Amino acid sequence: MSSLPHSARVQAFQGDDPMMGLARQGPSGRVGTRGGDGGSGPTDGDEQRGRVSPKTDHLEPEALEDVVIRFAGDSGDGMQLVGDRFTDVSAAFGNDLATMPNFPAEIRAPAGTIAGVSSFQVHISDHDIVTPGDMPSVLVAMNPAALHANIAELEPGGTLLVNSDAFDERNLHKVGYQASPLEDGSLVAYRVIQVPMTSITLEAAKPLGVKPREAERSKNFFALGLLSWMYTRPIDPTVAWIEERFAKRETVLAANLAAFKAGYHFGETAELMENSYEVAPARLEPGRYRNITGNLALAYGLVAASQQSRLPLLYASYPITPASDILHELSKHKNFGVRTLQAEDEIAAIGVAIGAAFTGQLGVTATSGPGVDLKSEGMGLAISLELPLLIVDVQRGGPSTGLPTKTEQADLLLAMYGRHGEAPLPIVAARSPSHCFDAAFEAARIAIKYRTPVILLTDGYVANGAEPWLLPDVTALADISVPFASEPNHDGEFWPYLRDPETLARPWAIPGTPGLMHRIGGIEKEDGTGNVNYDPANHEHMVHVRAEKIARIARELPDVAVDDPDGASLLVLGWGSTWGAIQQGARQAREQGTNVATAHLMHLNPFPSNLGEVLARYERVLIPEMNLGQLSRLVRAEFLVDARTLSKVQGVPFRASEVEAAIEEMSR
Repeated sequence: MSSLPHSARVQAFQGDDPMMGLARQGPSGRVGTRGGDGGSGPTDGDEQRGRVSPKTDHLEPEALEDVVIRFAGDSGDGMQLVGDRFTDVSAAFGNDLATMPNFPAEIRAPAGTIAGVSSFQVHISDHDIVTPGDMPSVLVAMNPAALHANIAELEPGGTLLVNSDAFDERNLHKVGYQASPLEDGSLVAYRVIQVPMTSITLEAAKPLGVKPREAERSKNFFALGLLSWMYTRPIDPTVAWIEERFAKRETVLAANLAAFKAGYHFGETAELMENSYEVAPARLEPGRYRNITGNLALAYGLVAASQQSRLPLLYASYPITPASDILHELSKHKNFGVRTLQAEDEIAAIGVAIGAAFTGQLGVTATSGPGVDLKSEGMGLAISLELPLLIVDVQRGGPSTGLPTKTEQADLLLAMYGRHGEAPLPIVAARSPSHCFDAAFEAARIAIKYRTPVILLTDGYVANGAEPWLLPDVTALADISVPFASEPNHDGEFWPYLRDPETLARPWAIPGTPGLMHRIGGIEKEDGTGNVNYDPANHEHMVHVRAEKIARIARELPDVAVDDPDGASLLVLGWGSTWGAIQQGARQAREQGTNVATAHLMHLNPFPSNLGEVLARYERVLIPEMNLGQLSRLVRAEFLVDARTLSKVQGVPFRASEVEAAIEEMSR
């Protein structure tokens, strides 16, 4: 990894020697070979520095094992857009990758202020990775605010690529700079490349007759073109995407295309560095992959569950960050029998979903923490009715409105206990973007089989992040259909609460089925008949039956899998989106000679049957959570283990190094 601190100023199209001080130094990233199979291995000095191609004066790309790039700029600079494009091209190229978008919480923060900074971090590699990287090795800063907000996280010796046109006196003062950091020596620890992106973009678009304001908005594509050259990304897919995306806006298309090409050719001709860089395709399990975000994978999981259960999917929700994309995606799939409804509020949304379940559909509603608060009475009704229902909670920072665009894991106890009365329900949690597909399918399976509402927990990090997804064999997906009641089940009558002896699930009868008329409502019912019943003994019986039904789900859950190659005394237990940081933190600790075991929970209520036995095998248990220790409380109460919490509630996910440090501390 390049680590020599160095600062250099590159003045494009001027008389200064752009190579002065830059020779032999590339952007941070681990160096590896560019073998055709995408593997990494030994490399000689010539290959590390690049070899001269016999067909060109340029050096061949230098091979890197991985690189972490963060695009940062104003919320109107299109950082999410170009970050997505760089990610998709890298996925198609064959890299393993993980992303971390970071959105400003202010809807319309003043331009050029720190409150309006938007960023997109992507980690691409030639090997298996599980996190978007702790710190970027390359930071693209489109203005002073982006620099100010992100420079502390750029690794020492990393590459800083700035739009020098934006560093005028007005923009500097907006973020409190008394002098330009590009001139005062404060960036000496980094390799600084200044490029007048705005000026070159305007110049490139000028012959096209594009208005200067429209042309200036294309500077994000200049940055994308320059990074595409620096890291040897194929350009044809991006060109085709621009042409398709902006086909109905000719001037915008022309400006974006001109800016992208200008950025790419600038990299070729300006001699910013001795050579470009390449991250070879990764060795991944054979199969067909696509790049996917958590919300998209979750939507696909719901569609798959609908198909495999032979139930039409009715999705009702009220728009809320960061869950809204699920509604947007599902609305595109009417060909699969999906019906979507944007309800007037959260209460209406769950009411519609419950009504859909009553009529024999797969009823689903999704929201974030504030919406779960409002849906709690509806969840209690669904528990009383004992109908299948999915409630998706894409967690965000709270309480109240909290941090709408930031991530958190603080709704576990809300999911567990956030209803009045004894009202247990199953809880399933997704651990990564692609895993959202499996988690959604599993949540639907449990809901349908046991006739119960199920809460599916994701969070903003998982929902908006992306990674490669190995497309499943749809023919291998489980059949999760259940029969509807079709005839009376007790002496010529239909008893809606006459239960299956194994699962304790009640029959599911479609309204209008001859002879199967039955009553629904939230008032306590008599077991079997379903008649309204206020008898104290019956109520206690029903409370116990509903709890036992949920407890019995544990019988069929897979055992907790433990990764313990060396017989460790410390177990790191996680749930949800901490999975990647835990896995990478444990890898790094093991590389330093520390023995550590890891386990991760998908099912949080009920717990897998062997969890108590697993916990009892270890002297110490560490639970990293983006809350104040909610799983720790549950584990300590259930299994009487002295679990220690590693807590983080900053609106951003754990770094692997934070988990590694906690492992090292507990292993002393």
